[in-house]
Amino acid sequence: MSSEAGAELMHATCISVGGKGILLLGPPGSGKSDLALRLIDTPGSGIAGDLLTTQLVADDQVQLVRIEDHLEAQAPETLAGLLEIRGLGLVRVAHRASIRIDLAVRLRPHREIERMPELADQRHTLLGISLPLVEIDPAAASAPARVRAAVHYLFSR
Repeated sequence: MSSEAGAELMHATCISVGGKGILLLGPPGSGKSDLALRLIDTPGSGIAGDLLTTQLVADDQVQLVRIEDHLEAQAPETLAGLLEIRGLGLVRVAHRASIRIDLAVRLRPHREIERMPELADQRHTLLGISLPLVEIDPAAASAPARVRAAVHYLFSR
């Protein structure tokens, strides 16, 4: 991970869900690419019934840039449009060039996730910008639905 004033290259995956920028965080092998694939592959309804489609922004490496009071994310040029699919390798997929980051999602096993967290207290700070944070078990069958539910719950009220 490299860093300079106002910019950082980090190990993460970034997607757009219903137009909201989601940064998937977790160590290598935690399921970031797999969760992104499941969200991209099966557009789903949010909990309010609205269709929330997903696009890849960046997989494995995300370039973050602070612009005033928000973060913009994009893929490094060499990885733009590539998604790692275990068993297939790097696969070219439709992607979005960049997006404003609205939410951080930390991937963790379900036993490490609080059942009823106080969402207002869950934050993740990058380059001095505080983002809402939710924790999701990427191995759960409901993980894509939980990401969509978080987008609806946090941004449709």
